[in-house]
Amino acid sequence: MRTDSAKAWREFRRMMLWIALAGVLMVAGALWYLSINDALYPSAILATIGGVFLSTLLGCGLFAAAFFSDKSGHDADVSGATRHDPPVD
Repeated sequence: MRTDSAKAWREFRRMMLWIALAGVLMVAGALWYLSINDALYPSAILATIGGVFLSTLLGCGLFAAAFFSDKSGHDADVSGATRHDPPVD
């Protein structure tokens, strides 16, 4: 069980790095799109960086947390706690 948890943590960290890289690439794409349409103002740049990057991290990070919970065994602990075994006489 300990190795499963350690493996799940490694995979979670690796997923978060890939998600952060995807966020940076999406910000770059959004800024490129704004530059094509001549809407590249300082306020638009800050709003784009904040909105696109944070939205990407939040959305993908929540999915990564759900996968981590399943792989690390936390979901099994919770579902086992709600199971009612018949009493032994």
